[in-house]
Amino acid sequence: MTGRQQRADAQRNYERILEVARTVVEEQGTQASLRDISRRAEVGMGTLYRHFPTRDDLLEALLRQRFDRLTARAEELEGTGDSHEALRQWLREFLSGASTYRGLTTSMMATIGDEDSPLHASCSAMREAAGRLVERAQDDAHIRPDVDGMDVFALVSAVGWVAEQGPLVAERREHLFSLVMDGLAAGAVSGRARRSAD
Repeated sequence: MTGRQQRADAQRNYERILEVARTVVEEQGTQASLRDISRRAEVGMGTLYRHFPTRDDLLEALLRQRFDRLTARAEELEGTGDSHEALRQWLREFLSGASTYRGLTTSMMATIGDEDSPLHASCSAMREAAGRLVERAQDDAHIRPDVDGMDVFALVSAVGWVAEQGPLVAERREHLFSLVMDGLAAGAVSGRARRSAD
């Protein structure tokens, strides 16, 4: 086998492992069995460890893919007409992924302030792209002016974390998300100001 064929096989194994890992992590959470991933991907444990020496390496690769997809999605939504719906749609997609990958929200939030994390650049790019959606919705007077992208990111991440704590709360995820969006609405500020004046 030539060097090129070996590299092609290695790349296929890498992609296959990640594809299977996404499914297994969806089922089992971030503590998913590496042996189960290896078996389903039809590669030996040695092959898995060559690509991902530790569980954290594998999770980092999955998270990086997710951050990059969400960054691209935010940039795509920036060009749509309705800034409020664009923000809502992106946040719902963010929340859906965070809830699917149990344990992801905690891992994600840990990268925000850690500039030494290999995920920091991808996470920052995602948050910056989402922040532009927030600013655009604020410019159109849909979102209250006293919040920033980090506030929105933290609130929706909190909903994702709460939804991981049990099925009863998970069933309320969409309701909780709606409450957050209602609280972020520009009208929430004026309504509170009117109540204060009364």
